[in-house]
Amino acid sequence: MPIFMNPFQKHDVSDFPDVYVPLAHATRNSSVVADHDKKLGIPSNSSVNDKAGEANVGGEYSANTLEGLRAEIDLDIAASGHDTAYDRKSKVINKAIMDIGMGSYQWQLFVLCGFGWLADNLVLQVVALTLPSLTSEFGVSSNNVRYTTCATFVGLCLGASFWGIGADLLGRRLAFNTTLFLAGVFGLAVGGGPSWVGTCGLFAALGFGVGGNLPVDGALFLEFLPSASQSLLTLLSVWWPLGQLLGSLIAWGFLSSYTCSPDLTSCDVSAPPCCSKADNWGWRYLNITVGAIIFSMFMARFFFFHLFESPKYLLSKGRQAEAVATVHGIAYKNKRKTWLSEEVLNAIGGDPAVVEYTKLSHTEIVKRTLGKFSKDRIAPLFATRRLGLMTCLIWLCWATIGMGYPLFNAFLPQYFQNVGKANTAPTPNSIVYRNYAITSIVGVPGSFIAAYTVDVKYIGRKYTIAIATLITGILLFCFTISSDSNYQLTFSSLEAFFQSTFHHSPSTTFVVKLMRTLPFK
Repeated sequence: MPIFMNPFQKHDVSDFPDVYVPLAHATRNSSVVADHDKKLGIPSNSSVNDKAGEANVGGEYSANTLEGLRAEIDLDIAASGHDTAYDRKSKVINKAIMDIGMGSYQWQLFVLCGFGWLADNLVLQVVALTLPSLTSEFGVSSNNVRYTTCATFVGLCLGASFWGIGADLLGRRLAFNTTLFLAGVFGLAVGGGPSWVGTCGLFAALGFGVGGNLPVDGALFLEFLPSASQSLLTLLSVWWPLGQLLGSLIAWGFLSSYTCSPDLTSCDVSAPPCCSKADNWGWRYLNITVGAIIFSMFMARFFFFHLFESPKYLLSKGRQAEAVATVHGIAYKNKRKTWLSEEVLNAIGGDPAVVEYTKLSHTEIVKRTLGKFSKDRIAPLFATRRLGLMTCLIWLCWATIGMGYPLFNAFLPQYFQNVGKANTAPTPNSIVYRNYAITSIVGVPGSFIAAYTVDVKYIGRKYTIAIATLITGILLFCFTISSDSNYQLTFSSLEAFFQSTFHHSPSTTFVVKLMRTLPFK
């Protein structure tokens, strides 16, 4: 196997020998068979694979017959509300991936998608950690310098919106690699920021790149996951606190030693810079190092792992043969077999040479993407009073997380540095970034503990979210009571722990469980 993969390579089924097996002789996934029998009303003991290589004994509509597969797809189509050749073939591919199951390809993809989540939070931490140094070097007031964070979030919002739709138009593979490439390049460029305004512009460009990571990586990972393993999407959240930890440790090393004194009491921010560039290289070293790390992640994605293009995207572009080859490639990587072929797709969804609408136009793709926000999609969230209340509470939780997380974490270094400033000198840089690193370290176990407690009897997702949210709110209030640095370190660390507990794992899995109860897919 070559060390460097060809990231743009196209495939044919002949590239993956010995993975195809006819549907009649395929060993189907047991949960797929059980779901199939339940939907079609077949007795549970009549459709069991006794031996690999033998068809099921459930009759004409068993799981190992084309008629049975078509009947199951018909039921899925009726529930989804979309009935085109593309939709039918997409659902057939979902079944094929489910039968292949989890394997090395999905686990490698889990790590590479995790890089995106790690990079996202890593950038947020770097912006927060850079603010005091920008104040010192460029003579920007501690209030105005916070617009650096605003510029970054503007880039994040634009990036999330653009790449979320761009991945459907340009392809998952291109978006998956380009987001980290832009983040790495502009992360390196931030280290050479010529002025405060120029640095804000570079942070906005960095945000545009890294902002696409969560929507693109999450969607891509989900498309390659068997439906029985889709809860693993929530496990990606463990990479988030690791990004904060990595950023804080790097900052502790550079900003403690290569930064101007934080004592700006005699500095006139309207005058020339409070310190020279030569004395303030810490924040530049930090950004260059983080940019290099993110660019290394891009290199790992681009050259050392061959990402197959999404089969659903290939279908939408009319590249059916490549879509089938992609599924064969997954089976080959996982050392499994697959029954998927163009003949099966054509039998279920129609031959592309005869049936219309096998290929989606750019307009249709955008309409489908925006259709997720249509009244027909949102109305089921309020189908009952209880469901409507639950929906509003989840929206409220996510809204307050989105508001509270940057308001606290993005300015935490400034809070630490200005403790007691009215009466004493600002806290030394070594203490500020040490405390920030400790806070980050304490926050890491929260995600892992949440991943455990959501499945504990009598606790579950609901009480994990409720308890962690309540305690986080109390700790945030306690953080403001005293200006003692040790006191603030204690409560910021505890806050980070409980914030990580509800920030991603339980809230995301709670939403996933809720969506499974709704009358649409």
